[in-house]
Amino acid sequence: MPGGAQTVELLLAGTEPEGSPMADDVLVEQRERILIITINRPEARNAINAAVTNGVAAALDQLDAHKELSIGILTGAGGTFCAGMDLKAFLRGEQVGLPGRGLGGLTERPPAKPLIAAVEGYALAGGFELALACDLIVAAEDARFGIPEVKRGLMAAAGGLIRLPRRIPPNVAMEYALTGDFFSAADAQRHGLANRVTPSGGALAAAIELAGRITANAPLSIAATKDVIVRSADWTGADMWRNQQEIVQPIFGSADAREGASAFAEKRAPVWRGE
Repeated sequence: MPGGAQTVELLLAGTEPEGSPMADDVLVEQRERILIITINRPEARNAINAAVTNGVAAALDQLDAHKELSIGILTGAGGTFCAGMDLKAFLRGEQVGLPGRGLGGLTERPPAKPLIAAVEGYALAGGFELALACDLIVAAEDARFGIPEVKRGLMAAAGGLIRLPRRIPPNVAMEYALTGDFFSAADAQRHGLANRVTPSGGALAAAIELAGRITANAPLSIAATKDVIVRSADWTGADMWRNQQEIVQPIFGSADAREGASAFAEKRAPVWRGE
């Protein structure tokens, strides 16, 4: 991983080298029931411009729309997850967030299906907010996280201040938010934020393995399980059972529920249809 103050300045600024070659800013690959979404601007530390925002949003729409897909993985090319908002793009007037969807097409409206962040290198500022919008995080051991906006007179307004204290102890989140200090993958795991920590270069492979364990299960059940866990945080005691029933009742009446029961009785692997 690059180091030094100059590197940090580059990451925070989202600087794109002049004359850098253009490529598809977001790459999408399907592996069985997994959709892998890669931010592909390594020359700019995968900073978020309009093309990244639109590309990620389109990929997430694809994830939710197709019943043959159960889960997504968001990662970055070139050994860095995402350096945050591309300030040059922002100053050019590019739309780095979408109305109702937020920064990167993700932070205000995550997909209905689960999303794993596979983090190598830096996940800073808006890049960390993308990771926080994911349901699970797999991080390389040399990954670094942080919301350093206060160091530049800004604020982590794309979900960092909202989600971080819900994912780690609030007093720890307060310290990271007020100091703007980075923290390690080991710290992220110790605080319960990272589900897995891998050797450097292994985050995507570990995320695919984790996704594969999830996609062995029924697609409708996977999405509904996420729905209950996410939405129940705001349910009152009087409403929670009724609200849960509205989500789970269609699952119990699904073709996949019948297939799961039949496969168990027949001692065979189920064949899910997402119906």
